[in-house]
Amino acid sequence: MRRTIDTATVIVVVGASSGIGRAAVHRFAERGAEAIAVRTDVTEPGALDRLVEAAVDRFGGIDVWVAAASVFGYGAIDRMPAEIARTIIDTNVHGTIDGVRAALPELRKRRGVVVIVGSVFSGLASPEVWAYVTSKHAVAGFAASIRQELRRGPEPVDVAMVWPATVDTPIYQHAANFTGRAVHPIPPLVHPDRVARAIVRIAARPRQRRIVGVVQGMAVPLHAVAPAPADRLLAVAMRVFGIRGIRATDRDGTVSIPDPSSNRIDGGWRHSRVVVLVALAVGIGAVGVVVRRRSRA
Repeated sequence: MRRTIDTATVIVVVGASSGIGRAAVHRFAERGAEAIAVRTDVTEPGALDRLVEAAVDRFGGIDVWVAAASVFGYGAIDRMPAEIARTIIDTNVHGTIDGVRAALPELRKRRGVVVIVGSVFSGLASPEVWAYVTSKHAVAGFAASIRQELRRGPEPVDVAMVWPATVDTPIYQHAANFTGRAVHPIPPLVHPDRVARAIVRIAARPRQRRIVGVVQGMAVPLHAVAPAPADRLLAVAMRVFGIRGIRATDRDGTVSIPDPSSNRIDGGWRHSRVVVLVALAVGIGAVGVVVRRRSRA
């Protein structure tokens, strides 16, 4: 169902303290939409119910629920501590599920929309980020299932997903790291405002999925027709560009304990000349994989 985002629309963005969620709040505000910001730990029992209550008490209901809360971590399965992996999965998966469950009665009253921020890793995989990949595959399955449940009946609710590629946000500075090396986002990087615009558009006109980021987004259809070359490309990209440089000590990042002072929209990664050069190399490499694949056919 197509809807208007304006001053009468009530938006709740979960995960609005930094990065994509914060950028989405700015974009919704430009449309004149009403939004509420309440400090919430999505892993705390009852916290999301209280967030819904706060929105309803102040604005009378909820039209759009954006699930954007997410944490990130690097580390092979035998190096990442179990408690860090559980926190990543709990935050990204159960934080999304519990929020939708809490908001659903209010969304039904207004025939609202749920926008879940996934990732290209909702359909792809890469070494060293298995906990994050697991979580993003899970929320994609969750969205697909509840979409079938909620689109019918007298009070339908739309369920849409945005799948960003690598986005220039502080999530990489905030990430847990148990690789022993410095970590970097895999270029090319998307500006968070592009993802924010996609969230606003899909809230107004829901669709099953919108991918943001052309180069990395190409890996999704490539994986569908040629999974083995796509997997090799992603593994090389992570090992060459994602984990490189000087040795680094293990860290939990902000997976369990937030650092509000470091929160912002932009991560500052796109301004590096190295990132630009690597982005070009990744693009050329992707073309090379496709060409070689076709030459063997």
